[in-house]
Amino acid sequence: MKNDGGGVIKNHAVASHEEWLAARTAFLAKEKEFTRLQDQLNQERRELPWEAVRKEYAFEGPDGKQTLAEIFDGKSQLIVYHFMFEPNANAGCPHCSLRADGFNGIGVHLKQRDVTMVAVSRAPYSKLAAYQKRMGWNFKWVSSSDTDFNFDYHVSFTPEESAKKNAFYNFKIQDPQAPEREGHSVFYKDESGAVFHCYSCYDRGNDKLNIHYHYLDLAPKGRDEGGRGPFWVRRHDEYGR
Repeated sequence: MKNDGGGVIKNHAVASHEEWLAARTAFLAKEKEFTRLQDQLNQERRELPWEAVRKEYAFEGPDGKQTLAEIFDGKSQLIVYHFMFEPNANAGCPHCSLRADGFNGIGVHLKQRDVTMVAVSRAPYSKLAAYQKRMGWNFKWVSSSDTDFNFDYHVSFTPEESAKKNAFYNFKIQDPQAPEREGHSVFYKDESGAVFHCYSCYDRGNDKLNIHYHYLDLAPKGRDEGGRGPFWVRRHDEYGR
């Protein structure tokens, strides 16, 4: 197969139905092996040790001021999406916005499994609410602007770190490439109300949660980005402008 860079596929192999079925069945064995390994990795992830959360973070959102423990919303498990939205920006990151387009419908299902999911950003809540209205979203989104939360979970970086291109990101010292980065963090709250940090992932670690990319991976052209990453991404109301 050859992709000419303009999105046209040329000279792709074409087979009879019997040949297609044989090739597909052989590939299924690899997919099943990957699925089993993924199940094993998921179990190992759940078995990682936790760390106690000692700080009393306070967030501002649609329900006013709430602590980290309060935004669990009565559940014992919390998933936080670290949405890139700088305090001085007027719109959220286009790439985070693409992912957030899939958030609206999942909350009710997650809560049936004792999980609350929220987005957290450093921008003031008034900006988050205005942008959320523009995008037509209804998931819970809170501001961490008055806390160290983003810095403590290594998705925001000081001007000095950005200037030196030297910060702790994705579990090593490196150039974070932006003053804000995306990520997910997972927390657990026990019966006493104590909160624990269970897991975080950043950069390509978020790829498994990019449902749009997994659909593109099924399509003949794949991600079709020519090694440039998701250069094509726009906010959903900006395509065609």
